[in-house]
Amino acid sequence: MTKDYIWWKDASVYQIWPASYKDSNGDGVGDIPGIISTLNYVKSLGTDVIWLSPMYDSPQDDMGYDISNYEKVYPKYGTLEDMDNLIEGTHKRGMKLILDLVINHTSTEHDWFKQSRSSKTDPKRDWYIWKPARYDAEGNRHPPNNWVSHFSGSAWAYDETTDEYYLHLFAESQPDLNWENEETRKAIYKSALSFWFEKGIDGFRIDTAGMYSKVQSFSDAPIVFPDSEWQPCQKYFQNGPRIHEFHKEMFASVTSKYDAMTVGEVGHSPREDSLKYVSAKEKEMNMMFLFDAVEVGSNPSDRFIYDGYKLTDFKKAVQNQSSFIEGTDAWSTVFYENHDQPRSITRFGNDSNKYRVKSGKLLALLQSTLSGTLYIYQGQEIGMTNLPRSWSIDEYLDINTINYYKEFKAKYGDNKEKMDKLMDNINLLARDHARSPVQWDDTENAGFSTGKPWMRVNDNYKEINVASQVNDPNSLFSFWKQSLKIRKEYKDLLIYGSFKILDNENQKIFTYVKEAAGQKAYIVLNFTSESLKFENLDGGKLELLHSNVNVEDEGTLSPYEGRFYLIK
Repeated sequence: MTKDYIWWKDASVYQIWPASYKDSNGDGVGDIPGIISTLNYVKSLGTDVIWLSPMYDSPQDDMGYDISNYEKVYPKYGTLEDMDNLIEGTHKRGMKLILDLVINHTSTEHDWFKQSRSSKTDPKRDWYIWKPARYDAEGNRHPPNNWVSHFSGSAWAYDETTDEYYLHLFAESQPDLNWENEETRKAIYKSALSFWFEKGIDGFRIDTAGMYSKVQSFSDAPIVFPDSEWQPCQKYFQNGPRIHEFHKEMFASVTSKYDAMTVGEVGHSPREDSLKYVSAKEKEMNMMFLFDAVEVGSNPSDRFIYDGYKLTDFKKAVQNQSSFIEGTDAWSTVFYENHDQPRSITRFGNDSNKYRVKSGKLLALLQSTLSGTLYIYQGQEIGMTNLPRSWSIDEYLDINTINYYKEFKAKYGDNKEKMDKLMDNINLLARDHARSPVQWDDTENAGFSTGKPWMRVNDNYKEINVASQVNDPNSLFSFWKQSLKIRKEYKDLLIYGSFKILDNENQKIFTYVKEAAGQKAYIVLNFTSESLKFENLDGGKLELLHSNVNVEDEGTLSPYEGRFYLIK
C-alpha cells in the first residue's frame, strides 16, 4: 500500500442528511442554516470533512436524489447564499465540504427531461433512454424488457406524449440520463460538477457510480425470481462497457483541476473490477464504498430477504474490506452507517438499555482502528438506534420500503407468517431508520425543530441525545471523540496499517492485529452478552491503550468489551 499522506486519506468524514439534521425556522424540515449552527459541534467531534447529502432543488420523491436543478437549492433547505455561508463556515473551521453527485438520473421535473419527453424530434430527446413498447400476440403493450427497478416494479415507464417508454432504474420520477450522448455528458459536467467546484466545495460522493454505462442491447434479464414479472438486471448496467471511459473523461475534464476528494458508490463488483475505479494510476476516483459489512446476512438482489449472519460472516466482510487495497495503489473506506443503512448499534451491536452504550463503543473501537477513510453518519456518534419495533408500516416514509411493502402485500397479504417476517426485516433494515430526526436534546421533538417534524422522532430521544453526552466523559460521544484522536495519533498503524484476523472461526470474539512500520496493535472485541476468557493470541507483551470499560480483570472480557493494545 502506498503511504503518501493526502488529506482525504487521513480524514474522518461526517455525513449530514439535511432533512433530518437541524431545523432553524420551525417548518419541521432540517435546513442549511441549521447545519451552520452546529459546525462547532461537528468540529469538536474530531471530524475533518462534512459530506452533505443532496440539497439541490427537487420534488423530493426520493429525498433529493431526484434533482430538478443542479444549480439551485431546495427552498426548504435554504438558498445559494446559505450554501456559500456553509462553504465559508466549514473552511473557516479547518474542515472541508463535499456534496452528493447524482448524475445517473435526474427528476422528471428537470428542464432537460421536460424537453426530452416533449417530442421524438426534440434536440434533448436522446439525453435520456427511450424505447418503443413490445406487443404480445394479443396486441397488449409491454415495457421494452423485464428489468426490475430498485424501487420495485418495472424499470420502464410509459409516456403517452410520444408513445414510448423511458428507463428509470430507481423511481418512476427518476429517469436515467443517456451517457452515450457526449453533449449530455458535457452538460452534466458543467452543471453538476464545475458549478459547485467554482463555489469552493472540496469534492463529491458520487451516487450510483457504476451504473452510467448500460449494455446497449437492452436484452431481457435472466429469470432469478420465477414468481415475479420483473427481474434483477445488474449485468446490463453495473460496470457497463464504457463506465471507465466515462469516469476518466469526468476526471480529465473537471475533477483533476481541483484538489478534490471523490468517493464512489459503485455497488457490487468483483475486487478486480472495483480496483479499476480507484487505482491511483487509472485517474477515475479516490476511493469507493464496499458494502460487504453493511449487507452481511442480506441478499444483495433484495435487501428485505434477510437470513441473518454469524460473527464469522461479519469477520469475513471486514476482512474483504480491509484487504481490498493490499498490494495496490488504491484507497478504501470504513463505514457502518449512512442514509441508506439501518443504525449500526441495532444491526451489529445490542440496542437494549443495558448494552446500547457499551456495544456502541465496541463498534466505534472497531471502526476507528480499520484502514481507509472513516465515515460517521449523523447521530451515530451519540448511538441513535433503529425506530421502535412497535411502530407500524404507516410510520415509514421511504419510497423503497413503501413500494416493496405494497407489492409484497398484494402477493402475500393473506399469509400472516410471511407478512410478519417482512415487518421484522423492515424493522431491522429499512432506510428510514437512518432518517429520523437527529436527537439534539430532551425537549419536545428532540430539539430538532420547534414545529412538527416531517418524520416522527424516535421515542428514545430523552435517553439518547447530544446535550446529555457532549460534556459527559463516559458518553458514547466522548468515546468517539477519543477514538478519532487516537486514530490520528497512530495513523500509520490505524489508517494505513495492514490487517490480520487471529481468530477466524471464533463466533463470539473478534481479534485482529494492525501492523505498520515497526508498530503493532492488538484489538479484541467481545460481540456477546457473556463474560468470556481473554487470551493473548499474539504472544507479545500487551500494553492497553484504549478500551470501552475500565479494565479490572484482564483475564476476562465482560459483555461487549473491547480493548486496543499496543504490542511491545
